[in-house]
Amino acid sequence: MSAGADLEPLDPTYVANILANPPFVQISGVINVRDLGSYSSASNPGKVTRPRLLFRSAELSSVTEEGKTQLRGLGISKVFDLRSDTEIYKYNTPLPQIDGVEVVRTPVFQTEDYSPEAMAKRWQLYASGKIESFMILYSQILDNAGASFGTIMRHVRDRPNEGIVFHCTAGKDRTGILAALFLKLADVDDDAIADEYSLSRIGREPAREKIMSRLSKEPLFASNNEAALNMFTCRRETMLAFLNLLQEKYGGVHQYLKQNLGLTDEDIATIRSNILTTGNARL
Repeated sequence: MSAGADLEPLDPTYVANILANPPFVQISGVINVRDLGSYSSASNPGKVTRPRLLFRSAELSSVTEEGKTQLRGLGISKVFDLRSDTEIYKYNTPLPQIDGVEVVRTPVFQTEDYSPEAMAKRWQLYASGKIESFMILYSQILDNAGASFGTIMRHVRDRPNEGIVFHCTAGKDRTGILAALFLKLADVDDDAIADEYSLSRIGREPAREKIMSRLSKEPLFASNNEAALNMFTCRRETMLAFLNLLQEKYGGVHQYLKQNLGLTDEDIATIRSNILTTGNARL
């Protein structure tokens, strides 16, 4: 079976039912919004990740006035945008203005990383849909995200009572990697992290036509629908492979945070403490 064969449109009723329940969160005009709270910490019995602290999503450029009110109602005071300047200009998706919420640019990739040559290679990897290709892509994210992820981690270190949302374009890859780092730092079970990652399959569904329309403008995908569908893949096996990569290539989450983000052992212990609380685990 090809990587894209399992990515036919999902039943709208099924999608609506899943999106209406945790960990999904409703923010009008934004898709793929999830709360990373209430995941059990394997090494800390009775401890879970803090609800309403860390949210992940797709881009917020189309957030409605109702959505802005919903953001504030969730206690979110800061948005971290992982997208590159190139993406924002190319897709005409500017940063929103939200009273009471600061939007911070924290791009993973710089403008030069979006040269035609670099993007052609990246599109080829995504188009294959192979786990091995995603590991190359995810290594590129880890290798380039030191400043971006470091800014966000330090915010959580210093301001643990301020809810945040971080996002890229679709909220799947860069966003998914950062979410996995937070959950791994909290010692959430690998299978639970993989399940959380795979939820983007459903979370992105409302924007399927919009995303496919964008991809159809790229030469590689214009006449290759299956290659475009492979961009949707967010199989739990991919995240499990990534967590293994994180351990084998980068020495695990602690070592990655120290070497690539410049965090100290004390920083890491503080962040870990800040994202954990006593509570009931997600069912």
